[in-house]
Amino acid sequence: MADVQRNESNAYLVGGGIAALASAHYLIREGGLTGQNIHIFEQGSVTGGALDGSGSPRDGYLIRGGRMIEVHFECTWDLLSGIPSLDDPNRTVKDECDEFNRRLVTESHCRLLRDGEKVDVSSYGLSNQDSFDMLKLMFQSEESLGGSRIVDCFAPAFFSTNFWLLWQTTFAFQTWSSAAEMRRYFIRFIHLLPGFNQLKGILRTVYNQYDSVILPIERWLKDQGVNFLMQTRVTDIEFDLQSEHKTATAIRYVNGGKEQRIELDGSDYVFITNGSMVDSSSTGSMTSAPALGSKADAGTWALWERIAEKSSDFGRPSTFCDHVDLSKWESFTVTLKDATFFDFMEKFTGNIAGTGGLVTFTDSNWLMSVVLAHQPHFRGQPANVHVFWGYGLFPDKRGDRVRKKMSECTGEEIVEELCHHLKITDKEGEYFTGANCIPCMMPFINSQFLPRKPGDRPQVVPDGATNFAFVGQFAELPDDCVFTVEYSVRTAQTAVYSLLAPDKEVTPIYQGHHDIHVLIDALSATRR
Repeated sequence: MADVQRNESNAYLVGGGIAALASAHYLIREGGLTGQNIHIFEQGSVTGGALDGSGSPRDGYLIRGGRMIEVHFECTWDLLSGIPSLDDPNRTVKDECDEFNRRLVTESHCRLLRDGEKVDVSSYGLSNQDSFDMLKLMFQSEESLGGSRIVDCFAPAFFSTNFWLLWQTTFAFQTWSSAAEMRRYFIRFIHLLPGFNQLKGILRTVYNQYDSVILPIERWLKDQGVNFLMQTRVTDIEFDLQSEHKTATAIRYVNGGKEQRIELDGSDYVFITNGSMVDSSSTGSMTSAPALGSKADAGTWALWERIAEKSSDFGRPSTFCDHVDLSKWESFTVTLKDATFFDFMEKFTGNIAGTGGLVTFTDSNWLMSVVLAHQPHFRGQPANVHVFWGYGLFPDKRGDRVRKKMSECTGEEIVEELCHHLKITDKEGEYFTGANCIPCMMPFINSQFLPRKPGDRPQVVPDGATNFAFVGQFAELPDDCVFTVEYSVRTAQTAVYSLLAPDKEVTPIYQGHHDIHVLIDALSATRR
């Protein structure tokens, strides 16, 4: 580890995901710290957390998942407006995204399929009771919902509507997900409802989010002198909790098999990413299924559990990490050697790759969806190679053609199931010759959606905290939505501004539900 400069404040960031990287950016930009005094501990070999992208044309590419972005992700755009593009240092990443989305506008012509045919989604299929229940949920207080599930708030018929199928698969909600999170999503994305059936308003990055977002931020931070400690696991954080104030006093970590401890002085800061939705992920291959990881394999959950034992203000991780049967689902990334399948899908859907988004097979037992991104989707991806991504929300259900649970299937069997739902089984050999499908099981991917109560997530800056904050998907922010890049970046901005720049205001959340025109358009959409 680089020598710690004791003549000024040091900041120690636990985790190398987007929340930590954004925190480092704001510590430099707004907190006045120098890069060499910022230290990022990451237990893996790469940064980025859930914003990942890896692999090669030979071994196959992998994306565990992709986070949607849209125009009102104010904190995200604020961050990216300060990061130079990797391809043109005179432009920012935000400039790059803006230009890309002016060229490729999302307007899906094939959002849902049933029995191999397009489903007409011009109507959401909502009844008067469904619309009333949606409004009722929006106007309920979060406290009154407690640990309620979505299924507790709607009649059974709601869950067979086009709206629910669209909503569920776009955001990965389950019937047992938190009603409080559903409420937040209704409010936060109310402006998208008129075009939601075609995914209008959804924006994309030029490449996968690791190449387009993480790499430029990492390069900028390294140029500022930020110290990255890779394959370094933080095992504990010590606190002084004896007075009315709460102060982090030391960090314990393991690097290269050696246990080490950093003593914190009164000017140092700690930013903790508590929990991870992609921890313990595992991959399979064309000939093997992925294993199901557990909390025991996850350093981030173990750290949060250890910290939470010290104070009730530090959250209740068991709410999120002890229900793998409810929080897991499986994704898959397919690398193709030519454009044959893409040509078929573009003709079938009516969308060129990068303009359509998710295509969901509503009669799939796995509730399988696929999305074809604009190509190339990876930096350095050869022109003849094409990559697409998919996922199944119900990995423990048996396939409709492959009579096995998705969780037990090889990549080859997942391709076979996909071809069945597209009614192209006879073309599988032609479309997928030489294909490499890599399945990925993620035990905690939906953990942030599990029903929770106030206090289950710690406040970004807990009451009395003098020098530490929680950032990421499992820190509590009022009103904003987890499972988004925006939420992680907002926690970072909130943490830095609260501890180091109290005169700065966190970027306000877009309040579309306060705009009468937005409300009228949304209500009209639900009545179609």
